[in-house]
Amino acid sequence: MSATIREIDTSALECTDMVRMEHRIRRGVGRAISDFGLIEAGDRVMVCLSGGADSHTLLDMLLVLRRAAPVDFDLVAVNLDQKQPGFPARVLPDYLDRLGVDYRIVEEDTYSIVKRVVPKGKTTCGLCSRLRRGILYRVASELGASKIALGHHADDIVETAFLNMFYNARFKAMPAKLRSDDGRHVVIRPLVYIRESLIKQFAAARDYPIIPCNLCGSQPNLQRQAIKSMLRDWDRSHPGRVENILRSLTRVTPSHLLDRGLHDFLNL
Repeated sequence: MSATIREIDTSALECTDMVRMEHRIRRGVGRAISDFGLIEAGDRVMVCLSGGADSHTLLDMLLVLRRAAPVDFDLVAVNLDQKQPGFPARVLPDYLDRLGVDYRIVEEDTYSIVKRVVPKGKTTCGLCSRLRRGILYRVASELGASKIALGHHADDIVETAFLNMFYNARFKAMPAKLRSDDGRHVVIRPLVYIRESLIKQFAAARDYPIIPCNLCGSQPNLQRQAIKSMLRDWDRSHPGRVENILRSLTRVTPSHLLDRGLHDFLNL
């Protein structure tokens, strides 16, 4: 009897933890949607599902919000099968069929292009992301999607800011909402307020069918990996620092920077 009680108690605790994590993520996603006007009535949102923890969580939260939101919007999940060797092609279709989600699997052999064009030992992320972006924009037009939802989270935003400062000498991150250069597409990032650590915990609890990227994600010595390591050290030694950095990106004072295009110093 006592063993049965312990099993019940453990199961109840795990369930409670998942509910708490879901509430935190859902609240953060809802705040991002409200703060930046990410989703409006009548939107058809194309959710880019890579198979990673981030995009699985994004789809999950948008499905929950679609049921509860005061505005009507539609969802369609899109996975880009880039023909990487060993890619488990049936995992996501089977999962999405079980969810009852409208979806499209797009097959494009960008893997061969990247491997052919990028010299051995060089970073593949830049070319890979440009190819993916062009394909996803095309598919969004075909599907009549008014918004393209990506799974970038708070850590991605902060990492990108440091990468741009350290290597490009620009103070620039990822926006929560972006219109494409041709004006035809709007990209949204509903997870901008959510830390990667929380997403990973939630994804593990939900037991999503995770598909790792064996093209860019496995490359050693990536600049982004160095930034990730720096942020992990800060999380351990200075809890709250990363959150404050993210918050600072929402509270910019142009007159206290040095960009003459943002502030008219000459005519003060």
